[in-house]
Amino acid sequence: MRIAQLTDIHFGDENALAVRAALEHLQADPPDAVVLTGDLTRQGSETEFAAAKAWADALPKPVIVVPGNHDTPYYDLHWRLIAPWRRYRKWFGPTRPRHAGGDFFLAGVNTARGIQMRTNWSKGAIAGRQAEDALDALKAAPAGHLKIVALHHPLIEMLGGPMTGKVHGGEAAAKAFAEGGVDLVLSGHLHAPFALTYPYGDGRTLAVGGSTMSIRERGVPPGFNMIESDGDCIRVTALGWTGSHFEAWRTWAFDRRPKH
Repeated sequence: MRIAQLTDIHFGDENALAVRAALEHLQADPPDAVVLTGDLTRQGSETEFAAAKAWADALPKPVIVVPGNHDTPYYDLHWRLIAPWRRYRKWFGPTRPRHAGGDFFLAGVNTARGIQMRTNWSKGAIAGRQAEDALDALKAAPAGHLKIVALHHPLIEMLGGPMTGKVHGGEAAAKAFAEGGVDLVLSGHLHAPFALTYPYGDGRTLAVGGSTMSIRERGVPPGFNMIESDGDCIRVTALGWTGSHFEAWRTWAFDRRPKH
């Protein structure tokens, strides 16, 4: 099974060549699913959402999408307060999608907030009930199926990363997902790829973060992740854009949790 994870495209600030090349790359060799982990837009404008939707519609199906902090009306405090996800839902639907198909089950979680009781609204938050809701959905997964959570903000910090997520409730949610048998937690936000295991449960819950497909680089080339899973192993390849093609920038391999 192969899943492509793309994140932080930031239409309005997208790297046009890389975005077009990623589409062509995935069309030429379609994965089993595509997951977009938020920040589809720069400022949450209708024009940016329209461009993001047209691009996403051309990707191989299924495409599963969760929002990021940039997918609110970024400078419109009125709509950020009363209906921060109105435009997102118009173009992409639910902010907590569910998908069952192939050999995996996926539960999306919205870790972004329109307004928070702290000065930096770009940081993430996850309530205990959100983690519980995702775990309840994943209980329907048959034995041996990969259980995936998709969200925008990494729940625990990446050492040496270019920025922090500072997710309220993040460590508690990471612990709940690990103890609940989640196999993969996919995120974006940092604009830098990583793969690490949570230090909870049996140590087999893998957190995977993606790069950006925008010009908002943070020391890492634009790119996306290709995640491959077989019965015993999960492999993550971070593909980086060279200016003419994608090539492997970093790779990781982890033992998969034994099937029950």
